[in-house]
Amino acid sequence: MDLVFKALADSTRRQLLDLLHARNGQTLGELCEGLAISRQAVSKHLALLEAANLVATVWQGREKLHYLNPVPIHEISERWIGKFERTHLDALAHLKQKLEGEDHD
Repeated sequence: MDLVFKALADSTRRQLLDLLHARNGQTLGELCEGLAISRQAVSKHLALLEAANLVATVWQGREKLHYLNPVPIHEISERWIGKFERTHLDALAHLKQKLEGEDHD
């Protein structure tokens, strides 16, 4: 799980995950189009995401396609967020909105 947290700590890697969430199965070249960094940097970020099991790859002929694997994020949610009851979190969020004057009801 440490690798997952390390991978998610970087904004570029989160952006790569967002790109894959929007359109799964992209090549390195396609992912590079959405970022303002070098191809080598994107490749290094993808390698770390793969090591954390957040990205899975499939070779299709000569192309390596990258796919988002949401399972590790779900496991984090279950372990770190899921143990708190949703109703309590919703009540706290509603209270926060009321106290800050953001209630538009």
